[in-house]
Amino acid sequence: MTQARNHRKIQTRRISLDESFQDVPRHFARDGDLMLSHLAAALSAVFPDGEDFFVRSVRRFRDEITDPELKRQVAGFIGQEAMHGREHRVFNQRLDELGYPTKRVEWITKRGLAIRERALSAKSNLAVTAALEHFTATLAELVLSSEETRDLFGHQAVRDLFVWHALEESEHKAVAFDVYQAVGGTERMRVMTMNLFRYGFVLAMAAQMIVSLLGDRATYRPGNLRRSWRTFRRSPVLSKEIWIQLRDYNRPDFHPDDSDTNELVERWRKELFGEYGTLSDKLVTSGA
Repeated sequence: MTQARNHRKIQTRRISLDESFQDVPRHFARDGDLMLSHLAAALSAVFPDGEDFFVRSVRRFRDEITDPELKRQVAGFIGQEAMHGREHRVFNQRLDELGYPTKRVEWITKRGLAIRERALSAKSNLAVTAALEHFTATLAELVLSSEETRDLFGHQAVRDLFVWHALEESEHKAVAFDVYQAVGGTERMRVMTMNLFRYGFVLAMAAQMIVSLLGDRATYRPGNLRRSWRTFRRSPVLSKEIWIQLRDYNRPDFHPDDSDTNELVERWRKELFGEYGTLSDKLVTSGA
């Protein structure tokens, strides 16, 4: 039985950004950018039901875990993911009011994941969770380490949401992977799943962005889309380094902790939730 590699502090922080979302404008990204706004909206739209799927996939194996440290980490993982789903669902409601198709995407995501859970094994769904957690951990590291990336979110409430989410994704980035190994998940399934989703997830996000953009009148204003594309293709999100980090998952000896983000995590814990943390006033309650 695989043991949890490190003693990780995975704290469930119950925050509320509801009021902050009320003045988010239609194109909230930096400089009112069109494509970046739709990308952030596309990601947020899949998070609530995606996070619920992650929780179910890991919880399914909780009773098979014998390592008390890993069991503690699973509890923290479940608490954090539940809060992420809640806050993104609130944000998605605001985006829906602004004309984004977030609620429709939530419905499609929920139905699609339900079909997958019925059709495939619990271990296969856990493999998907471990793979997509590497996606979120890779993007989280980019958000936490790159001021340019954080600035792209534009509106402060949107930036707060994604930076908080990034911090906690970095805190629990190895939990689903460790559970998968602990319950005997095979290397073949692990690598095949990532190979499928490394392309599939990116293509799905691209298709979702295109549909969303087609429903936005601003897309059809002369020069608007062209200017936005120039900004988008130079953004850190499309960097070669991101793709290399995603491919690293295929290494036979890969582990999420190979990318040491401990100092980054400590920095952002203090920045967001320290004595003078920028999100300390958003905490409702806090528990380990």
